[in-house]
Amino acid sequence: MYVFFSLLSVWTVFLNLLVIISISHFKKLHTPTNMLILSLAVADLLVGLIVMPLEAIRLIETCWYFGDTICRLFLTIMGLLTNTSLSNLVLIAVDRYVAVCQPLLYPQKITTARTIISICVCWFCSSVYTNSALTTSQSRYTCYGECTFIITFVWKIIDLFLFFLLPCTVIITLYLRIFYVAHHQVKVINSLMRSGKHLTEGSVRRKSESKAALTLGIIVTVYLFCWIPYYSLSLTPITSMTSVIAYFILWMLYINSGLNPLIYAIFYPWFRMSVKHILNLSKIFKPA
Repeated sequence: MYVFFSLLSVWTVFLNLLVIISISHFKKLHTPTNMLILSLAVADLLVGLIVMPLEAIRLIETCWYFGDTICRLFLTIMGLLTNTSLSNLVLIAVDRYVAVCQPLLYPQKITTARTIISICVCWFCSSVYTNSALTTSQSRYTCYGECTFIITFVWKIIDLFLFFLLPCTVIITLYLRIFYVAHHQVKVINSLMRSGKHLTEGSVRRKSESKAALTLGIIVTVYLFCWIPYYSLSLTPITSMTSVIAYFILWMLYINSGLNPLIYAIFYPWFRMSVKHILNLSKIFKPA
């Protein structure tokens, strides 16, 4: 089990590190959408680097060896990363909505500077929220060496609405609108191609934006598929959280952090090309 979880952690860190290096190193990739993907990759990397190893030790040893302070810090980091990931997905949905549904206004509304500010606000708000929830919670030990904090029912309801129902409603609503508009645009572009008419640069760009929306829509769908069972389980009595199913659902959240880079690799040519440059070290150190 240690070997399996170690390989899973290394895999998650390695893939997300490739995403981070790709976007941060190559200037052509410094776009608002990629800044959001970069923020999501940082959160996923920290999940693989910090959360997965400690959670694996807690699962395998059935005991917490690191004391109350590290326990609270671990739960704070875990809450911060999960809340930030969901916030980034909301920003990605808004970014794709403006790009596909309001393409002429996109360069004015969505700039790299505004995107970076929005990312910083998300990380800060998630940190404040997580600390507030854990500060008002109580540690409860059914056996010696356990790392468990009991969140009050009020915080459970707030968390359910603020970090699940509301974001999911916004994301699903925006993506339904995006796919409707994108489907219409692709039909128009394909009809122009069949009639032999010349495509403008704007038409090609809208088709590219639609493809990007589809790719990020798959990421959101996979994320929600991993999260819906967790929130369903979080509302059940605490005694059921020790079952095998509960651990499986919890680890689905962590495994999701290693799936996003695979989705990028399948659908994004820029990611495959940048990874090739990074791994063979042939061009990455050249100034051009």
